[in-house]
Amino acid sequence: MTAESVEEFRDRARSWLAANMPPLDPEKAARLERDAEESWQRARELQRILYAGGFAGICFPREYGGLGLGYAYKKAFDAECAAYETPLLLNVPSFAICCATILDMGSEEQKRSHIHAALRGDEVLVQMLSEPRGGSDLAGVITRADRRDGRWILNGAKTWTTWGFAADYGLCLARTDWDAPKHDGLTMFLVPLRHPGVTINRVRQVNGSVEFCEEFLDDVDVGDDAVVGAPGKGWEVASRQLYHERRTMGDSSEYTSGPGIVAAQDVSIDLLALVDRVERTGQGESERVREMVGRALVHRAVHGQLGEHIFHSVASGSLPPAAGSIIRLSMAASHDVETDTAGAVAGAAAVVADDDEFLKIGTRVLGRQIASIGGGTTEMARNVIGERVLNFPREYAADRGVPFNQVRRNK
Repeated sequence: MTAESVEEFRDRARSWLAANMPPLDPEKAARLERDAEESWQRARELQRILYAGGFAGICFPREYGGLGLGYAYKKAFDAECAAYETPLLLNVPSFAICCATILDMGSEEQKRSHIHAALRGDEVLVQMLSEPRGGSDLAGVITRADRRDGRWILNGAKTWTTWGFAADYGLCLARTDWDAPKHDGLTMFLVPLRHPGVTINRVRQVNGSVEFCEEFLDDVDVGDDAVVGAPGKGWEVASRQLYHERRTMGDSSEYTSGPGIVAAQDVSIDLLALVDRVERTGQGESERVREMVGRALVHRAVHGQLGEHIFHSVASGSLPPAAGSIIRLSMAASHDVETDTAGAVAGAAAVVADDDEFLKIGTRVLGRQIASIGGGTTEMARNVIGERVLNFPREYAADRGVPFNQVRRNK
């Protein structure tokens, strides 16, 4: 049987989308409440339609519910579905980070069970990495998992879990060996978030969003089948997870469907609309404004090309996986330029105008640092690039090789 070409796949996708998916209503899309349970139920419904139609998980292997096709097929489908309502909320972190990590590091049963369930729209997965007292030192987590009667018992707290309220499972990093150095005493678990020992609270941000959550784990028991990778090898799993997260933050994951994180998290500035508003507000003759908007447009174009280049270079082996941090760093730089430009164009109108688009700019300015923090800070991305891509000497760490129970920590 002759394999379907990319163009044939594109034509088939175009016909199927027109017959089965609801056209995108710009007004409805603008009102999409990412913090609302209804939005997540809708995303699951749309995912089930994609799965039934044979267009879910284009780059995931067939044995785990996907199509097993290449990146070019995914890009073709993305272009065709731009005019339709699609389950963008499920892209990040469920598909592009969590399912991708399970695909690389999970057991065969975990792959067949959880990736397949996510592609069917039956499960949503999130990351449970950061902790209230952990800062950027991910390897210093103190959520613990102890063996008791053949089970793992987890106790501790996690925070900044994006959309944890809507999820079924969390990839949770916990400490299982306190006598080992901090990177060696960790294990990754798939934790059911509907467990009675899990308490989920929402965290309200300055812009009013409650997408982030904090979780408290009190005697949450899971079996050995919940371990991703192997006991004590959690840092290897977390490192792979961070690799996927950084690529995803740069919008270069093959495991998304439709527009990626920019559309799903609504963090981008509509630059074409901004150009229109520059003209309508009489700023079109300002050389300074034209230069700022032009710079933002160039940053976005270059970032898109860089993302493609890094993706193919990592896939071919000419760059190491850590090069995903280059895309992450580029995304943050591009985002900051766009946000600052939009804020300068809007001026006081971002706070007091009747124009909803200008008010949206004001809200985005409040969340400007998102791009410099999500997926690890910009400073950490530079460290990763320096040490793992450019082979610079490693930064000094006083606790390297020291048993974790001997590491000095704040009380």
